Amino acid sequence: EVQLVESGGGLVQPGGSLRLSCATSGLDLDEAAIGWFRQVPGHEREGVVCMHPPNAQTYYLDRVKGRFTIHRDNSKNTIYLQMNNLKPEDTAVYYCAAEPQMYYCSPKYSSDFGSWGQGIQVTVSS
Repeated sequence: EVQLVESGGGLVQPGGSLRLSCATSGLDLDEAAIGWFRQVPGHEREGVVCMHPPNAQTYYLDRVKGRFTIHRDNSKNTIYLQMNNLKPEDTAVYYCAAEPQMYYCSPKYSSDFGSWGQGIQVTVSS
């Protein structure tokens, strides 16, 4: 059974940085698509970034390109989302997601991912 647990969220001022972590279990990160999504109450869940094997091809939401970076540490079974130059519009609940044996992904299609974390709040405000 795949389990995902996010941490690292919180309150940050505009222009600040946060790093979200997603600890995984039951998952081979070399053979799984992984992603980060976010949701604001009353809005659809939005894909931020996803990465798929075999070459870690990565796709970002245009609005976060150059500010957010996904990476993984296989030795720690952990996925990270480094978020820099945060803006108030980045405020949302962030979710990590994974799907074993999936060799494609798109941030547009959250339904392709079968395993999800519980979500963590990120608030960007002065």
